[in-house]
Amino acid sequence: QVQFVESGGGSVQPGESLRLSCAASGFAFQTSDMSWYRRVPGGGERELVGGISADNYGRNYMDFAKGRFTISRDNLNNAVYLDMTSLKPEDTAVYYCNAGYWRPDFPSWGQGTQVIVSS
Repeated sequence: QVQFVESGGGSVQPGESLRLSCAASGFAFQTSDMSWYRRVPGGGERELVGGISADNYGRNYMDFAKGRFTISRDNLNNAVYLDMTSLKPEDTAVYYCNAGYWRPDFPSWGQGTQVIVSS
């Protein structure tokens, strides 16, 4: 059973940083690309934040994340991380992870982790 458990969210002020974590299980994590998504308040679909290749060499980021967000992974512990710096109020969202590089591999999602950026 595919499972994603996101954690690390919280309430921060603009300009601060957060590290989100995702624990994945139920599939071949070491050979799977992984991505982060988010759903902003009042939003419909989840939007892609960025992805990381299975071999840890490739990364892609959406324009809003470039230069501020970094995705990394730990293949020994089946975990993927999203380091977010210089956070802005418009980064307020629930953040999710899934397998895949440009689109989610699995229809199932975790509960996500809430990030609130507000002064």
